[in-house]
Amino acid sequence: MNYGDIAFMLFSTALVFLMIPGLAFFYGGLVKRRHVLSIMMQSIAAIGIISILWIVIGYTLAFGPDIGHLIGGLDYAGLRGVGLNPKTESATIPHMLFMLYQMMFAIITPAIMTGATAERLRFPAYILLISLWSLLIYVPLTHWVWGGGWLADLGVLDFAGGIVVHISSGFSALIAALYIGKRYHKDSEQAIPHNIPYVILGGGLLWFGWFGFNGGSELAADGIAVLASTTTHLSACAGLLGWIIIEKLLHGKPTVLGAVSGMVAGLGAITPACAYVTPLAAVLIGLVSSGLCYFAVAWLKVKLGYDDAFGIHGIGGTWGTLAVGIFCTTALNPNGADGLFYSGSFSQVGIQLLAILATYAYCGVMTFLILKVISLITPLAATTEEQETGLDISQHGESAYPDIEGMTSDSAWNMVN
Repeated sequence: MNYGDIAFMLFSTALVFLMIPGLAFFYGGLVKRRHVLSIMMQSIAAIGIISILWIVIGYTLAFGPDIGHLIGGLDYAGLRGVGLNPKTESATIPHMLFMLYQMMFAIITPAIMTGATAERLRFPAYILLISLWSLLIYVPLTHWVWGGGWLADLGVLDFAGGIVVHISSGFSALIAALYIGKRYHKDSEQAIPHNIPYVILGGGLLWFGWFGFNGGSELAADGIAVLASTTTHLSACAGLLGWIIIEKLLHGKPTVLGAVSGMVAGLGAITPACAYVTPLAAVLIGLVSSGLCYFAVAWLKVKLGYDDAFGIHGIGGTWGTLAVGIFCTTALNPNGADGLFYSGSFSQVGIQLLAILATYAYCGVMTFLILKVISLITPLAATTEEQETGLDISQHGESAYPDIEGMTSDSAWNMVN
């Protein structure tokens, strides 16, 4: 056991946990004020629901002894055998700490999807969705990539969750948004964020927590953790600046919302690559992610009618996973080979692409089936009346701003000003 590693991982675990309320503020600021509590509640509820599922059955299926390179065994069910000794001879932290750190990933991944079904997904349906999605999609994917499954055997590189977290949640969010349908009055009512300071606060907490998300994935306080933290920060900075430049060139004025969106795009893109690429490569990855994600949010989203979880997380995670095969170096690649940029070889790019396509296919089919089953149990989308009233009232019986609830827009404006 290494007590420095233990302290580092305890701190990294806390950082990743902080990202969950950060996500709540980020999404909470983006929706209309009559829905803010409902979207924040979805992130908060995930903490309780997924934590219990994780210790009972999720962790063992993800990280238990491999069965057919598809799923883990039941050896750790109910945390049996998950104690204060290291999981393996090479580990330097308690097995329970590793389980706890991975729990935070399991919580935030389904919570990311909520941005795509904001303002219309009923809370009972949400509970069923994240529970089934976590067990049937997140857990198997985690085993395939990090638990000794078939993608790991192929040599797929995903240091902190480009495949497991961002592609899975992003593409599943797209399927959910298309299946459930558009929000009430989406085409006629402007989707203006009701609280940009909330978005900034949430984005700041996500950026802060991402150091634990990526750096902590090394599971040790060493040089790779330092590299992962450095590339994480630089990619976020490049994504932020790239989005600002695009907005300035296309619209004449950069926006705060755009800056935060670019930052999140850069963070999502560097997640799978953070320990395998150089700092300069991280800057390029962040810049490209801002362009790709801007296109997805500003154009593709309008064409397909989805919300931002896919445009930033799905597209950013896909680009970052491919970027591993392009920019990884022999010194940093566990497979011992240079990427396309350095060697001209498509070998690692091909492996990464196969993993991306497999993830898209599995998540797409399984998410559709999960939604179909849930729709037979309880309605997915809130009614027109519930959406017009607001999910805060219709689903939770409370309002974030009770002092101005029921006022006309003119009277509310006069009171505030």
